[in-house]
Parts: sequence; structure tokens; C-alpha cells
Amino acid sequence: MQGVVRSATVTLILTNLLLAASVTDAVEPPMHSRLFKPWINGVSAGEPQMQVQRYDNDTYVIRQSLRTNFEGPFLYLLFGSDRALLIDTGAGGLKVRPTIDRVIAEWAARHHRTSIPLVISHSHSHGDHHQGDAEFLDRPDTIVVGLYPKDVADFFKIANWPNQIVSYDLGGRVLGIIPTPGHQSAHIMMFDHNTRLLFSGDSLGPYRLYISMNEAKTYRDSIDRVAAFTRDKHVSWILGAHIEITTKPGELIPDEAPSHAEEHVLEISYSNLPELQTALHAMGDDLVQQTHRDFVIFPKPAREQQPFAPPPPQ
Repeated sequence: MQGVVRSATVTLILTNLLLAASVTDAVEPPMHSRLFKPWINGVSAGEPQMQVQRYDNDTYVIRQSLRTNFEGPFLYLLFGSDRALLIDTGAGGLKVRPTIDRVIAEWAARHHRTSIPLVISHSHSHGDHHQGDAEFLDRPDTIVVGLYPKDVADFFKIANWPNQIVSYDLGGRVLGIIPTPGHQSAHIMMFDHNTRLLFSGDSLGPYRLYISMNEAKTYRDSIDRVAAFTRDKHVSWILGAHIEITTKPGELIPDEAPSHAEEHVLEISYSNLPELQTALHAMGDDLVQQTHRDFVIFPKPAREQQPFAPPPPQ
């Protein structure tokens, strides 16, 4: 039986490999030679606290300056006809809401509207992705999704966490919500059927893929889940939440560096997903640090399992 399971896994991996062949006042359009103009990288003392670039008329990518927090995370603002979705609220050290409100106001004006409901969700619950939540708690017509897996499952109506993938409609723009625990227990990826972008959070991108040793199987299962779901979706690009690699393949920027002088682009190709999947299956539960062109598998010591739901009040 083990031989059959192993053979099926190898077949899945080979199949995937074959298929993968300042706040800135003005919103900048993407360049033709690459998806985006160079991102603020902490090198210039005068850089804005946030930089907004437009992927298309309904998709905005926002970077927090490394000068406000060394994580330099990316946030994503997606518009449908019924609501907007903000993925993550940054790492703190600045005010995020003024930038988000300005982009929403500009989008609404172009669509001859006065406002649009806003949902704030998170790629996952590590502190560098939700520090701006408090700014939005009193914002009208705004929902801030909680940080525990149960909060995420309840909001998106995921009855069988983490095995069930569900759809969430922004109004003419459907997102696939994919539970991907492993890096963190509430982690999700989102696939946008309109742009075919895969928003990958901290689970895959040009950075250290932190995986606790006791979460190897959970992480691997999550990557398998994403690969199976996206296999026939013709993913255009994978967009993650950080950049921690230089322009040289696999070369890491020093941890907590205050600036990134020579920085990898944000976007990576879909081929990285089956590449990661193959590497994880080859390692099994004995994770080792492994450098790839566009990401680095970075094991960490085992950590205590996080609960599915908040503990009951004492």
C-alpha cells in the first residue's frame, strides 16, 4: 500500500512539473518589461512610507517602507462591484488607513460612486501582517476578519478547515480561498479568477519559507492542496508578502536588513509551486535548508501547536 501511495505522489508531482512550463499620492501603472516599477527599498532617506502600484484598474499592490519596519510587507487591495478586499494591514510603525482610504476614494470616483464596503482579511496572523487592523475598527461599512483559524473559517464559510476550498465573490470577481496552514495556523492563499493571480502570503515567494520542523506535513499538505486546485487555472503570477532575495538567484538579503539595495522582483512564476512541492516531498519530515532560484526553504525548531479557536475566557 505504501508503494501505491508513493507512486501516486510521484505522479502528482511530475504532472505539476509538466503543467508549470509616501504614502505615494499618484498611483503608478505597471511597466511593460516587468509587472511593477522598482519598489521602495529603504535606500533613500526620502522615500514615502507606502508605495502604491496598480496591476490593473481593480487591483492595487502596496508596499510598506523598510524604513518603517524591516519586514517591508506587501498589502493587496482588490475591488469587485460589491465590495473591496484588503489583504493584510502591515507591520506597524506608520498609519495605513490614509493610503487605503485615498485609493478607495479614487477608485470610487472613477466609478461614479461615493463608497464601497471594505473587507479586511489577512494572509495569516503573524504580527507583521495585521498591525494596522485597529485603524479600521471604527471605519464605516468595514469588516475586519479575526486572526484565528476559526475566525477565518467562519467568515469565508469553510466548513472543513483546512481541507475545503471555497469561493468568495467581491461582485463579478470571484476569489478561491485556499486554507494553507503550516507557516502559520490561520494562513490562506487566494486565487483571483479574473487576473489569475495567486496571492501566496508567506508560504511561497522570493524570501525565506519559514517552516517549523513539526509542521512539515501540514505545510506540505497545504502546498499539495494549492497545487491541485491551481493545476488547470493557468496562474499568471504568484505574488507574496515580502522580498528577501537579491537579484542573484537564491541569495538572501541579511535578516532584518534596513534596506534592500539589490532586490528580487515581487512576482514569481507558477513553476515555483511544483518546484517547492517536489522539494518538500523529497525531504519528507526531515526538513533542511535548501536554496532555490526564487525562494529558500528555511526550517525552524519545532513550536507549540496553535489552537484552532481562541481559548475560552477564564
